[in-house]
Amino acid sequence: MSDTRTPAQIEADIVRRREMLAEMLDEIGVRMHPKTVIGDAKAKVASSVDQTVGRAFVAVNRTVSDVKAQFVSEDGAPRLERVVPVALVAVGLVGLLAVSARRRRA
Repeated sequence: MSDTRTPAQIEADIVRRREMLAEMLDEIGVRMHPKTVIGDAKAKVASSVDQTVGRAFVAVNRTVSDVKAQFVSEDGAPRLERVVPVALVAVGLVGLLAVSARRRRA
């Protein structure tokens, strides 16, 4: 098969391909520039941190909601049968810490 293009058409194809190659090389140069590479890496790290913080927030929020549900009824009233024993234990621990601190000073 012979090429039926004219020399002008061949030359125009060559010019067009040179321009395409020049554009590709420019794009590769921009993508591989150290500032671009560092910027991309920073963006990936920031995105990863945002996702991790988001997951942590959801986990903490879920835990707080679960704990709150143990001490507060659905209508918002405190569940005294659970609050009072926990409060007594907390007061007892604070008392033990106070006594322990006094003994260390003496």
